[in-house]
Amino acid sequence: MGFIELIKRAVRRPQVTIAQVSCLNPDRRLDGKRIVVTGGTGGIGQAMAKRFVAEGAKVLITGRNEDKLKQISSELGCEMLPLDVTRTEDFDAFVSHANDKLGGIDCLVNNAGISLHESFQTVTPEGFDQQVATNLKGPFFLSQRVLAYMEQNQVKGQVLFVSSETGETADIRPYGLTKAAVNSLVQGLAYLYAKQGIRVNAIAPGVTASAMTGFNADENLNCSYNVGGRAYLPEEMAEVAAFLLSDASGCISGQIITCNNGNTVNARWK
Repeated sequence: MGFIELIKRAVRRPQVTIAQVSCLNPDRRLDGKRIVVTGGTGGIGQAMAKRFVAEGAKVLITGRNEDKLKQISSELGCEMLPLDVTRTEDFDAFVSHANDKLGGIDCLVNNAGISLHESFQTVTPEGFDQQVATNLKGPFFLSQRVLAYMEQNQVKGQVLFVSSETGETADIRPYGLTKAAVNSLVQGLAYLYAKQGIRVNAIAPGVTASAMTGFNADENLNCSYNVGGRAYLPEEMAEVAAFLLSDASGCISGQIITCNNGNTVNARWK
């Protein structure tokens, strides 16, 4: 049985859970920043892009579906470029084009990712490779290119990864393994680039309403897997991401901010 099936079995119906979410009023905390968001056509990626635009940033979103990119970029008022993060051979050209569109790159948000929701027994070599290529190899080499760009242009920028609470726990599925590797990468890069004034962090969401998890923010959010009893909203993750990319978080680097109300805390009394 896959992870999503386990979560769905934990959903109690017809009880409806209502999310009471507070967000700060936009105050242009990202004014002047030029931000690339991979996987920006839905879920957390789209919510982040929308928030960043509201905060005054110039934003470029990526994705594999060009028609959807055009639609979302028009709605949000941001730039777009098609990109498949598994095609590392396209990264040099992408960074050059993104630089031209934005007039520079201050921040890279590695959001694009997939989960096939397998059990250990049903993982295939093809599925394993697909998740590693999307969740780890792609972000690794795109970060490599963008960080080289920042060094060459003396940009004191930031790289933000979207990890997962699964990266904080033991796991036997490729998705969780890739997120654990991402968490290690975040800390390693943060230390490596600290003296250049470049910050690297991650947010690690719990189960959040998106196409990946199967929870619809406009429908029932009831999810007893999460300690708060509901699936989180993409806007909640976007709020944390906006803070981490703002100058107000200037002393924070190498941190994985787990956004799940303590769900993965290893408490003795669990």
